[in-house]
Order: sequence, then structure tokens, then C-alpha cells
Amino acid sequence: MPKSALPSALALLLALASPVTAEGQALTPVRTGAGQELPDWQGTLSATVENDLFGGSDRYYTNGLLLTWQSPSANLPRPLAGLDERLDFLLGPGNLRWGVSLGQNIYTPQDTDRRVPDPRDRPYAGYLYGAASLSRSTERTQTLLEVQIGVIGPSAGGEFVQNNYHDLINVRRANGWDRQLKDELALTALLERRWRVPLGSLGGVQAEAIPVAAVALGNVQTYVAAGGSLRIGQGLEADWGPVRIRPALAGSGFFQPRQEFGWYIFGGVEGRAVARDIFLDGNTFRDSPSVDKRPFVGDAQAGVAVLWRGVRFAYTQVLRSEEFYGQRGRQSFGAFSASFRF
Repeated sequence: MPKSALPSALALLLALASPVTAEGQALTPVRTGAGQELPDWQGTLSATVENDLFGGSDRYYTNGLLLTWQSPSANLPRPLAGLDERLDFLLGPGNLRWGVSLGQNIYTPQDTDRRVPDPRDRPYAGYLYGAASLSRSTERTQTLLEVQIGVIGPSAGGEFVQNNYHDLINVRRANGWDRQLKDELALTALLERRWRVPLGSLGGVQAEAIPVAAVALGNVQTYVAAGGSLRIGQGLEADWGPVRIRPALAGSGFFQPRQEFGWYIFGGVEGRAVARDIFLDGNTFRDSPSVDKRPFVGDAQAGVAVLWRGVRFAYTQVLRSEEFYGQRGRQSFGAFSASFRF
């Protein structure tokens, strides 16, 4: 082959070796360190259920439901593509994703037989909300900004969901919902940062640590949190852990597998310094039931996740420390999530 043809042949080989999307656009290769992730052309839809039934009780934080959509990181809508370049100061480097969520949380006292709840026990409360988020992720970092807006009180439908579900499974109704927190507009902003720290691999099994720090501000919850998780498995680069309902040691609403099958087991702890929790402190501007909250709350969790052909299933068991003075022991509950790429 003539020497003049070598550059052309090399360019052709590189072009053939570069992955190409259905849209005909070449994907950037993965860079190590804090480099960019591969562009993601599919979004992720996740459904999450958290319930204290998995912990063998029916009290306090008794049920949570969350439906979440995380966008692809490639082919962003034009307004977000233009905004992307201006987010470095807030979200740092990385590929941008947007997300929307719809959720409901339900809280009850320990004794749900009483029509007039014990004033020293946790108040009844329902929380119905929607959320919008922006996140940036690289190979080693992820930053999330989320804003939740919703309602707390009878309009949140906590009584309707809990008691109708109890009727369905032939369990006694909770009798004290007439004394729940009153209707109030709910607003919370959350900023969260996490880091991926590889710990090595052995026989194809990887290990990594993920430290995390977060701050939340609003009339629902105001807190500062710090913690981390340890994961062991295969295909860890696909995500940052499973979806959870906040406040929690959450993972990522998206996953981006680079192999057909992956799995991991994980464990983690998080501590929160809590300045406000409306579900304990009561309504902001109206008289309502309330208890004396503890300023520091901790979570310990362990679980397993399996990823296969664009589907992720995960289960997490959580142990949460006492959240208010007079609470009768720690709380245990489980979280199950199913995620699908489209």
C-alpha cells in the first residue's frame, strides 16, 4: 500500500470502529477519570413502592409511591440544550438529563385504632407532589437539582389510599384521619452530589464506594445530609444505585448498561441534621398536631439489584433511627423499584 494511502485507511478503520446511533451520529468513546459518560439515547421509567409491611409493622412512614421519568442525555430539547452550557457553576461537568416525578407519602401514628390520636404520637399526614429535576453525570460524579411542589393534608389523599387499600386486603381501617395535618402548599428544593470511588475488581467482580452529600430547603423538609454506600457486583458503571423516595440514600433514576446482564449487592448509611420536618413539626402557619422531633436522624440500608436487557429490579431494606422524642423504637421498611429503558 502506498504511504500516502495510510492516513486514509486509518481514518476508515477508526470510522468503522466507532459506535453509531440510529440517528447516524457517532458516539464519543468512554473516557476515564472525570470524563464524560457515553451519550444515552434512551430514557428510563421507574416505579417505586416503599412500605413498612416489609419491615413487619404498620406505623410512622407507612407507605410511599413514586413514578419517575429520566430523559436521555443525548438529543436534548432545544431550550435545555441552550441552558446546558450555563449550568456548570451549579451542576458541574457532565451529561445533562431532565426528569419528572409524581409521588405520594403516607404517615400515621403507631396506634391507628384510636379515633382521637395520642398527641404524643406521630400525626396523620398525606403528601402528594410532583417534581422536576436536572442532573449532570460523568464517569465519577453525579449532581442533582430537584424541585418538589405539592400539597399536604386531606387533599393529598392519604386517607383515601390507605383505608381503601386496607379494605381491599381485609385489614382494619386507620380511624384517626379526621385529625390529620391540614391542607398546605408544599415546596422543597434539593441539591445532591455523589462521587464514584472504584475499589478494584477480582475475578470480574467490581467493588466501589459512593460518598454522597445533600441539602434540602423548604416548608416540607429542611436538612443537611451526608453518607455513602458500598457496592459489589458486575456492571456497576450502569447506574448509581436504585431509585429511592427522599429523604433517603438514593441512587439514580436512570441506568445505562454497557453489558446485557449486571448485578450488585449494596449497603450504606446516611445521617441527616434536620431543621424542619412538617410531618413532625406540624403545619407551618396553622395550628395542627405535632411532636418534638429529633434533630439528627440516621438510615442504614442493604439490598440487591439486577439489570437485564434494559430492565432493572432492586430491593432495599431500610432501618431508620427514631425521628421524634417518644417514638417507640426504630423503624424498618422495604423499598422495591422496577425501571425500564425506552
